[in-house]
Amino acid sequence: MTLPPLSAMSLNITSLHAAYARGLSPADVLREAFARIAAADDPAIFIHLRSADAALAEAAALPPFDPAAFPLWGVPFAIKDNIDVAGAPTTAACPAFAYTPAEDAFVVARLRAAGAIWLGKTNLDQFATGLVGVRSPYGVPRNALDPQIVPGGSSSGSAVAVARGLVSFALGTDTAGSGRVPAALNNIVGLKPSLGALSGSGMVPACRTLDTISVFGLTVDDAWTATRTACAFDPADPWSKPIPMPALSAAPQGLSIGIPDAASLKVFGDRVQAEAFAAATDALRDMGHRICEIDFTPFYDVASLLYEGAWVAERMAAVEPLFRADPGVFHPVTAQIIGAADRLSATDAFRGIYRLAALKRVTASAMAGLELLAVPTIPAFCTLADLAADPIGPNSRLGTYTNFVNLLNLCGIAVPTGPRRDGRPGSVTLLARDGQDVLAAGLARALHRQRAPDMGATGQPLPPAAQLAPQALVTELPLVLVGAHMAGLPLNPQVTALGGRFLAQARTAPHYRLYRLEGGPPARPGLIRSEAGGGAIDVEVWALPLASVGAFLAAIPSPLGLGRVELADGSKVTGFLAEPAGLAGAEEITALGGWRAFLAAGAG
Repeated sequence: MTLPPLSAMSLNITSLHAAYARGLSPADVLREAFARIAAADDPAIFIHLRSADAALAEAAALPPFDPAAFPLWGVPFAIKDNIDVAGAPTTAACPAFAYTPAEDAFVVARLRAAGAIWLGKTNLDQFATGLVGVRSPYGVPRNALDPQIVPGGSSSGSAVAVARGLVSFALGTDTAGSGRVPAALNNIVGLKPSLGALSGSGMVPACRTLDTISVFGLTVDDAWTATRTACAFDPADPWSKPIPMPALSAAPQGLSIGIPDAASLKVFGDRVQAEAFAAATDALRDMGHRICEIDFTPFYDVASLLYEGAWVAERMAAVEPLFRADPGVFHPVTAQIIGAADRLSATDAFRGIYRLAALKRVTASAMAGLELLAVPTIPAFCTLADLAADPIGPNSRLGTYTNFVNLLNLCGIAVPTGPRRDGRPGSVTLLARDGQDVLAAGLARALHRQRAPDMGATGQPLPPAAQLAPQALVTELPLVLVGAHMAGLPLNPQVTALGGRFLAQARTAPHYRLYRLEGGPPARPGLIRSEAGGGAIDVEVWALPLASVGAFLAAIPSPLGLGRVELADGSKVTGFLAEPAGLAGAEEITALGGWRAFLAAGAG
């Protein structure tokens, strides 16, 4: 089969690997990519561009083409310049901060080991502080679709490079929406994984407790492939944690998706944006999902915390030595934002943390019974002229639907939904709970293909895609209940109010001890595993909707918690267990065989 001319070829991974399978050379692709970068004539996209000779030498050293073993074989990519690449300067868009690392960031190393070839370090809002993409001494990348619109930030260069078809995918970072807002403004996919899924080793932090590396792609498949490849537990990163990133699969049918109700939808007067969001939610409804309008006020309340209190101080913590030594090297707006930390006290920080904890309860209740949220990625567009008139306000508005996400530990993916009535790009972000990345991505893929916009600014349609296996939607968590939460007892309403349903009576395996804990009312049991001298304990198994588990956990007092309880049939089910340290003053009641027997004996 004859290959299309390289100048007309999309660099999306699916198309690229299909061409490689037919004999295309990675060297030819890299030469084309560098030619496109030159033709773009936008020196503000890249802060540091790799030499073509170095990239070609890396391509020449690739093993034989095997996309199963090397899922990014011969794939050109770009890296936001707050992420390390060995031997290339990292600036975070601040020349005075620049250093040259000896090692690749953990994520970069994994991508390169999978066959990806980096072409350059991309521009950003300095120290990843901003959603507009204009706060850089290295210039402002032109928006790929409309030079009057801001490129979006802070991952401006990465998004523009992908949208213009210069690379197959690019790394960004995301604290307040920097991996999603530029995606919306440039008509591409922006995947923000669950916190801890992608290691932050070798990333210059903004707010380290909230930061994650993110991925931009022309398609959901591309973004997922790169994210899945980069994902691995990193023991050197204290925020890294094991997060499942299975092969992408089709989203289940009949999902319950929450959207802002009419009273709480914020578009700041952009009625075209409201229409575009309504059309996207209608598409989700037509795909067989249930759209549930909810009051979004608590989410906006969470969003407001990001630039107040604890998290502004955290930005200062990331750059304080340089800021104290020479604040004049900072971009004026960046310095204004970070400098606000000096007006805060440790007391203010704790107040912010307490306020967030309270709001997490409220938002968990708002999400009860929902699998996902769908929001406009941005509420309205922002032009360069808007920023010149007000450097702060438009940036804050761009974060309306993004600032709360990392504070609530949600994962998300921004996906194009086709041109609005005025021709500007539509975009929706799908948000899911921590660890539910594949659920959000599977639905995003279906929505992207249903709406079928051109990819980025390339003018090229989405490539044909393989049919995905369906996801099995797990909607409930079986729970072993031991005491006052069982049917008819005082705390059972906590279970039923959250949608819990009774499954079965059961007994534990014969190696548990049961205690009546000190305190009350109501009296509470404590179950612990004991290989010596224990017994079988009567329990009940209930099912709790996954959407309600967070709210249920929040109501469990110390020393109780959830762990794996072995039942008499050998199965292991999540259930109530007590910490041994909490047994001081407790009365052992193992011999009675269960909490109901204890109550029947008149001791409770």
